[in-house]
Amino acid sequence: MKHLTRNCIAAALLGAVVNANADVITDWNVKAGEIVTESKLGTPPAIRTMAIVQTAVYDAVNSVASGASINAAVASANRVTMTKLMPSAQPSIDTAYQAALAQIADGPAKTAGVAAGEQAATAVLARRADDGSATAESYRPHAAAGMYVPTAMPAVTQWPQRKPWVMSSAAQFRPGPPPALTSDAWARDFNEVKLLGAKNSTRRSPEQTEIARFWEYSLPAIYYGVVRSVALAPGRDVAQNARMFAAVSQAMDDALISVFDAKYQYNFWRPATAIRNGDIDGNATTERDAAWSPLVDAPMHPEYPSGHAILAGAVGAVVKADIGAGRTPVLSTSSPSAKGATRSWTSVDDFMREVSDSRVYAGIHFRSALDAGTAMGKRIGETTVQKFQQASH
Repeated sequence: MKHLTRNCIAAALLGAVVNANADVITDWNVKAGEIVTESKLGTPPAIRTMAIVQTAVYDAVNSVASGASINAAVASANRVTMTKLMPSAQPSIDTAYQAALAQIADGPAKTAGVAAGEQAATAVLARRADDGSATAESYRPHAAAGMYVPTAMPAVTQWPQRKPWVMSSAAQFRPGPPPALTSDAWARDFNEVKLLGAKNSTRRSPEQTEIARFWEYSLPAIYYGVVRSVALAPGRDVAQNARMFAAVSQAMDDALISVFDAKYQYNFWRPATAIRNGDIDGNATTERDAAWSPLVDAPMHPEYPSGHAILAGAVGAVVKADIGAGRTPVLSTSSPSAKGATRSWTSVDDFMREVSDSRVYAGIHFRSALDAGTAMGKRIGETTVQKFQQASH
């Protein structure tokens, strides 16, 4: 795929923009990620929020007039979107915004940049106001009248009803069903996670345990660290970075819309449930372990496909398209669930593979769910890249 670059007319206009530098995109991406964490949003709402923020930033960069301050436009787009979506974080948003504006000389360029950012953010917020995220939940726990079931409700059951950014529908990339319980594929999946993902596993290596703990974290910042590995490479410009972050953010948001559509379509059990019920699946090669527990507590939603795998696939596809035929920079990111440790990869495929493997090591996903999620994410990422390429012509 060709690189994610803007059209030549817009690029020429940017040449005259005041205070333009590629780091303004990555700096604000870090700040936005910190504010999302501070706001204690769950992963799906956090990824939706970042998609709106990064899209507003991209639109601000595209619309800023010659001679205006692009740094002011980016700061303004971040402030307006985050204030609307995370009002509880207003003090932190204002602090970051005022610090950014203080570095820009007062005058018409600054004023024009602020106005461009506000206009772009307002337009994106209006477009996404009715995206279905506020749809009332209607999930009914499966139980006979009077029979106890665990009372924690599954996450974002309304997400499949959301309006996607680039997909034609939530079900556009829905995979086929998980393996039949009587199949060899099911036995393979069952026994792999039973062996490697148990809390007290003796077969999981120390590094595999570290990988599981690293990817226990799921907020968007852990993925944006990988994106910044590319964005901070020498020779990048503000237009390239704004575009890549917008494409990644939309692909990630559509990925979760897609994955929750499939999850609630198939309603497949997690390893902890399956392994404690290995004697009722009709497969002679899956033995019950009545006390089996995973290394990491499973998220509150069905197992198939994997959310982490689809996110990694979506991010990976956009990053690959941006790099093109060029040399892949070392990709890296850090994880709060691993006490801030950093992990690195020399290829996009290695990054995606580790994310998938981590969920087996954690004991919360079967291999088929990981393969399906990665494939879905790649297709969503590629579709997003095509959309952005078409918009630039």
